[in-house]
Amino acid sequence: MAELLHRLGTFAARRAWTVIVAWLVILGIVVGGFLVGFKGLSSSFDIPGTASGEVISELQGELPDFAGASGAVVFRTDDGSPLTDAQKTAISALVTSAGDLPDVARVTDPFTAQQQLDAQRQQVVDGRQQIDQARAQAESGQQQLDAGRAQLEAGQQKLDEARAQIESAPLPAAQKQAQLTALEAQQQQIDQQRSGLEQQQTQLSDGLAQIDAQQTQLDDGSELLGFADAIRLVAADGSTAIVNVSFSEPRLELSQASKDAVVEHFTAAPVDGVEVAFNTEISQGVPEILGVGEAIGVAIAAIVLIVVLGSLLAASFPIITALVGVAIGAMATLSFSGLVQMASVTPILGVMLGLAVGIDYSLFILYRHRRQLLQGADVVDSIGLANGTAGNAVVFAGTTVIVALLALNITGIPFLGLMGTAGAVSVLVAVLIAVSLTPALLGLAGTRILSRRARGRLVAAAAEAHPRRAAREGIAPSDVQEHPRRAARTGAVPVAAAGVKPMSTFRAVVTMVVATIVLLVVAIPALSMRLGLPDGGSEAEDSTAYKAFTWTEQAFGAGANAPLLVTAALPGGTAEDEVRGIQLDVARELFSQNDVAAVAPVAVSDDRTLAAFQVIPKEGPNAVSTEQLVRDLRAIPPVDGDIDLGVAGAAAINIDISEGLASVLPIYLVVVVGLSFLIMVMVFRSLLVPLIATLGFVLSLFATYGAVTAVFQWGWLGGVLGVHNPGPILSFLPVILVGILFGLAMDYQLFLATGMREAWAHGAAPRVAVAQGFRAGRTVVTAAAIIMVAVFSGFIASDSVIIKSMGLGLALGVLFDAFIVRMLLMPAIMHVLGGSAWWLPKWLDRIVPDVDVEGAALERRHPGHHGS
Repeated sequence: MAELLHRLGTFAARRAWTVIVAWLVILGIVVGGFLVGFKGLSSSFDIPGTASGEVISELQGELPDFAGASGAVVFRTDDGSPLTDAQKTAISALVTSAGDLPDVARVTDPFTAQQQLDAQRQQVVDGRQQIDQARAQAESGQQQLDAGRAQLEAGQQKLDEARAQIESAPLPAAQKQAQLTALEAQQQQIDQQRSGLEQQQTQLSDGLAQIDAQQTQLDDGSELLGFADAIRLVAADGSTAIVNVSFSEPRLELSQASKDAVVEHFTAAPVDGVEVAFNTEISQGVPEILGVGEAIGVAIAAIVLIVVLGSLLAASFPIITALVGVAIGAMATLSFSGLVQMASVTPILGVMLGLAVGIDYSLFILYRHRRQLLQGADVVDSIGLANGTAGNAVVFAGTTVIVALLALNITGIPFLGLMGTAGAVSVLVAVLIAVSLTPALLGLAGTRILSRRARGRLVAAAAEAHPRRAAREGIAPSDVQEHPRRAARTGAVPVAAAGVKPMSTFRAVVTMVVATIVLLVVAIPALSMRLGLPDGGSEAEDSTAYKAFTWTEQAFGAGANAPLLVTAALPGGTAEDEVRGIQLDVARELFSQNDVAAVAPVAVSDDRTLAAFQVIPKEGPNAVSTEQLVRDLRAIPPVDGDIDLGVAGAAAINIDISEGLASVLPIYLVVVVGLSFLIMVMVFRSLLVPLIATLGFVLSLFATYGAVTAVFQWGWLGGVLGVHNPGPILSFLPVILVGILFGLAMDYQLFLATGMREAWAHGAAPRVAVAQGFRAGRTVVTAAAIIMVAVFSGFIASDSVIIKSMGLGLALGVLFDAFIVRMLLMPAIMHVLGGSAWWLPKWLDRIVPDVDVEGAALERRHPGHHGS
């Protein structure tokens, strides 16, 4: 590989314009592909096979109106006064006309819906009064019937007594028969009256039964309405109203254009005295990737490059190549958005990494080339050698980052694997540009990448070597004088290895202990780390999503921002008149759970096999109680023995995604750490050095987790960093940090430890070799790390909490790993271990391939390239 890169570097230096034009052609092709293939990004995330995903699939078959995405438009008066009739009319008009927007299935008028809810509640009150009146009338009728029955019984008693007297009296038969006949007539009248009373009693009993049935229905309806008391679309004070927008497309398939159309519709004709805001489901689009913060980060990187390289022209090359690489990598990825569903964060990782590693990789090659020029090497020869040595290390370092990013695909999470692939593409482009375009630019620049003073010293050195040529060109002998210390600082004269002294063992032990304790202390907050996806409360305070979130919470309670959709699979053959009872049984079970504020049945499928309920938690979407509520709802056994429940909704989906990501984190960490160890065994031909590097990586990783948790979850330094509403950590951030920081940690480990091994292999004492290797690589590693931190820190200024947390996590990760682990902890441990650090069993030494990362063999084959 080193020899191939040497040839490539030499070719690029000699045929600079050919290489530059080739990259310009590639850039043009990618731009064309982007213009043709870019079809937009999704602002939603999903993981296949989750519980909420299964519920949504069921809804798509039975209740498709509830399977699509949904969002909320929140209206609020400027001064907090109740909405006037004119304002209500204007809002209702907007609602009515919004039904024709693309992918919009239905739009709920809050005033009509609230009137219906109030009317239902009033119907319950009126129904109770009517039933009470009917029951009072029935009871009065019963009293009258009872009185009539008593009168009949008294008449019957008198009639019976008269019959007995007649039958016992000694009267002639004809007279007795005549009197009995008269009594029979009276008996018939009493029987007729009794029959009439029985009919009236039957009617009254039937009426009472109907009243009881109506009372039961009313009680059931009242109980259901009671469960939904906390659900409102117009605030109690009348100042705020929520317009619910339901889309026909699921949230992962809903285009940004459809959401933008909703925003445009409701803002095109402002209502006087009324503000409008949109929740994250509507307003969250593709975040701005490059802004002022990122520009400042690149500017800081440029300053570092100027200080390290001493030339404005030289400092511009890494910036130029990095920007070209970012453009190619990002647009190449986005060109496939029409074929693959891409989340809005997909290009972000590529841009972050493309900028950071693009600058660093070009710097490594340029720094090596500059050092060789200062030693008197020929320009083209130096470029070839720098590309074959430092470029070889760049290829290897980039490969480790690419492998770590591609390993994100083993998580089985599509959007995360796609992010890793996009990042890997950007890193690959950065590597290819570093080993081809950078040599081409260096070839065009010649010695102009050096400062004017440095070029003068080279001319003077050449004159000293060739005095006759100097005399002809008028170079005086005094021009070749150079202060030895200045020469050493500029690299014109190699620093004598004999002057390098190792640190004391006491200092090494103290450094080990202090560095380890610092990292462990910083990692403490990670023990309480919670994962989640950002809600509207985490967005920028001036954003429409934050306004909608806070207005809703203030007017309707925190849980109104976290509605859950619960489905109930009804038993087969459920009759229409049985639905209400089943809904009540399910609602009772749901309402009995802790932290439930309201429950309302919202739909039943036409075949009565599936019912849907809205559940409003007491707290917001990222609250611990809401997360526990989702688990509790899913743990409810079948209601009435045969009614299974399912839970969906934005809050439940976010919880499912976070739990899925948390479950894959340990697996991915083991894979990456294992990969790290195996690669470094091959590079350093040692067991202890890879072990030190791996353990150091784990320490810096958990310290990064701790620091991010302290900022975003605990709120430490929130005012400084723009975190105004602490909450859970971005669910996919820990996994992303593992992949990226692993690769970057291996970069710095490579550039420091290979120098130590090279010095040791050339006969230096083990502890002296540690000092020599550290001194040889510290400048470029320090510069590279500062550039990384500056570039990543630029993303902290983003309004998007996703970009902000990724930028802070990566900046802190590089800071901890480069400056504490690689430049303090690792050299100290290497010093304490001494020669045993390079121990490798003989049997393993025979099977491990010899990887010449630094291109030492290439230097031996091209000795004349080292300069004079």
